Amino acid sequence: MEAVIAVGGKQYRVSPGCVIRVERLPNSEGPVEFRTVLMASRDGQLTVGAKALANAKVVGEILGQGRGAKVTVVKFKRRKNYRRKTGHRQPFTSVRITKIEV
Repeated sequence: MEAVIAVGGKQYRVSPGCVIRVERLPNSEGPVEFRTVLMASRDGQLTVGAKALANAKVVGEILGQGRGAKVTVVKFKRRKNYRRKTGHRQPFTSVRITKIEV
């Protein structure tokens, strides 16, 4: 069984047991439900569409929260003595998918 879910403006292809990193979620531990299921597949049979997947959900458990690797951002204008160097670490939440209900 596989599904495609939308979380935080991104789409993830998930199956039971897989671990994904999504945009930081407000709760820090416990179960979490994803109701925006875009596609589901069981035994090679696809289910697509908002009406067919209206009651579908993907259930997972939060493993932890963290911050990704640092991305360095450099701004530079030649001959103007203008240089800026900043860094950014994107926060994320690790989620283990436990079951997919269609």
